[in-house]
Amino acid sequence: MHRRILIARGLVVLFLISASGAAFAQTAPAAVPRPEYPRPDFVRADWLNLNGPWAFALDLSDTGEERGMAAGSGFDRTIRVPFAPESPLSGVGYLDFMSAVWYRRSFAVPEAWRGRRILLNFEAVDYQTTVWINGRKAGGHEGGFTPFAVDITDLLAPKDNVLVLRARDDTRSGRQPVGKQSRLFASHDCAYRRTTGIWQTVWLEPAPAVRIERYKASCDIENAEANLHVYFNVPPGAGTVTAKISFLGKPVAAQTKKADQVVRFVFTLKNAKLWDLRAPNLYDVEFVYEKDKAVADRATGYFGMRKFEARDGKFYLNNRPLFLRTVLDQGFYPDGIMTAPDDAALKKDIELSMSLGFDGARLHQKVFERRFLHWADRLGYLVWGEFPDWGLDLGRAESFLTFSREWTEAVERDLNHPAIIGWCPFNERWGSHTPGLIPAVFKLTKLLDPSRPVIDASGGWHYISPDVYDAHDYDQNPATFKARFGGLLAKPPLIYVNDGPEHNVPYAGQPYFLSEYGGIWWHPGQADEKAWGYGERPKTIQEYLDRFKRLTDVLLDNPAVAGLCYTQLTDVEQEVNGLLSFDRTPKHDPAYFFKVMQRRAAAEK
Repeated sequence: MHRRILIARGLVVLFLISASGAAFAQTAPAAVPRPEYPRPDFVRADWLNLNGPWAFALDLSDTGEERGMAAGSGFDRTIRVPFAPESPLSGVGYLDFMSAVWYRRSFAVPEAWRGRRILLNFEAVDYQTTVWINGRKAGGHEGGFTPFAVDITDLLAPKDNVLVLRARDDTRSGRQPVGKQSRLFASHDCAYRRTTGIWQTVWLEPAPAVRIERYKASCDIENAEANLHVYFNVPPGAGTVTAKISFLGKPVAAQTKKADQVVRFVFTLKNAKLWDLRAPNLYDVEFVYEKDKAVADRATGYFGMRKFEARDGKFYLNNRPLFLRTVLDQGFYPDGIMTAPDDAALKKDIELSMSLGFDGARLHQKVFERRFLHWADRLGYLVWGEFPDWGLDLGRAESFLTFSREWTEAVERDLNHPAIIGWCPFNERWGSHTPGLIPAVFKLTKLLDPSRPVIDASGGWHYISPDVYDAHDYDQNPATFKARFGGLLAKPPLIYVNDGPEHNVPYAGQPYFLSEYGGIWWHPGQADEKAWGYGERPKTIQEYLDRFKRLTDVLLDNPAVAGLCYTQLTDVEQEVNGLLSFDRTPKHDPAYFFKVMQRRAAAEK
């Protein structure tokens, strides 16, 4: 028998498929880690989760292909996918550098899928991936944070198949982005345990040869218009596409058009419900491709009607001024490293952040998984889409190609999430790089998504006039901290920027966003020599709380400050400046931080 897993209304149902194609339901086994559907913004009904135990091997000298590992030999360990081999949840726990790692597992394709193309999907593999099916090379991908799919149909055997994967990962090369992964043997300062190989869900899905590849949703709230662009993988040649919109299960509108490479639908929504902060109204959409009077492909998704702007020195959400209260979120976990142990942990992080008084987060030095963005959409939580650019040497001319390829994949993957309010490709970049690289990425981002504001290099030099003017400041003295930003009120304003105004393009009236501050370290259970944080450590919990309030009050009371981002949500390994410990235990009553953070800001008056 084969397995078939379907997802409906957030529930995973496992079906056993007999040789005849008959199906009957059974509870999904608890042994399958991360069993939830991994692409919730674009859903096809049939899929097969390949997470679980795989054969595994280290290849420290990267000679595995020469030694025949692509054919399936030489595997001496077991790993629990989708957890990286450095993580406790993987069952491996190897902490040194790994030039290459190999994975192997067998699988069978359900009989019910016969006649369709079989796509092998990887949500994320770090970094350079090659895939073999039954000993034959199937495809690959370069990039450690974005998904890819390989069409394996023509390589499949009638029954059992063998999947082999090699992941190469050279974090010290300067040729690949690594984000917060340590480039030394051990974690240190604000660099943490590495992630190598598969670290998000692996799955199969059947799809027609001519299929809906993706869709793009945008909106115009003034005219209550929803614009939906449907993209096919190849020109369909014939047939129709129908888009059906519903809200809370009730049909709202539907249109049918002739199928083409790109099909645009424009809907005017009566009494449109806006997606908003803590009020996450979402419209469901179903796309149906029909050919010869039969359904050829069907997929579902969702979108939110909302507008976010950076103009006139302020942020606006749905045309009302909004002081942006965000927190720095690294997205690391004690047991899974960059992989959440379960779907509930992703949702819990957002709920904990909101309980502390934050309206959103900078998703820092990591492309967060789609399930996190799904929960942000469903909880009404605002996030900046960012990229793990650290580790990539921008002095190399080829770095533009390396960066822009994966950054494009990340932006296009996440365009439809209403929770994402802006993009920030680089963090704390100073000095000389390949001429024009950062401005070119800024312009690329604006081309990919004209609807959202973009920061060129957060807390670094502003190489091109950004949509949002930001800075980082970890001054722990509230008095000098206040004086530093008093110049914003002068005419003309005296802007605090990192590394001095001579290195930055002039301020042009954009919203001023202090996108990192605080970082107050407080971890009474950990010895000082094992901890790391910013500035002088408070001696008492009361001193810690007072400093948090006084620093935050400086920003809330300054009418020229449009938003803030506190460092950070959780401790991460030796970095102990989170409001929560690494295991997500609050260091103090969240209600205290909520009260400080949620009082009305001067910019909102």
